[in-house]
Amino acid sequence: MVSVYRWRLAPDGLATRRQLRALGLRPGGQDVVAEVHRPRRRRGPLVAYLYRIEHAKPVRPMTPGRSAALAAAMLARRTCPNCRTDVGYCIPRSLGMCAPCHDTPAPSEGDCRVLA
Repeated sequence: MVSVYRWRLAPDGLATRRQLRALGLRPGGQDVVAEVHRPRRRRGPLVAYLYRIEHAKPVRPMTPGRSAALAAAMLARRTCPNCRTDVGYCIPRSLGMCAPCHDTPAPSEGDCRVLA
């Protein structure tokens, strides 16, 4: 059975994933020990899962392979599928392309101008 605490009333020695990460730790396979519920007015409460700090393990170091994979994934998120350029920011999924490509109107079929 998981203990439930109200917001800001959890005992010492428990931390969320983000708090563990700030300490350079990770849950390390341990089960959730408790939950913190933050009440909201018109919806259900926000829930945060807590883990024991003493059972947490250190964060795994970044290997060269993981670093290369992360760099490739971020490059793919920054590359526009239309103009194939690295735009320097992550392309919004709502647009699906960089802002200049999205703002430029597409030429119509009846347009007789020759694009050089």
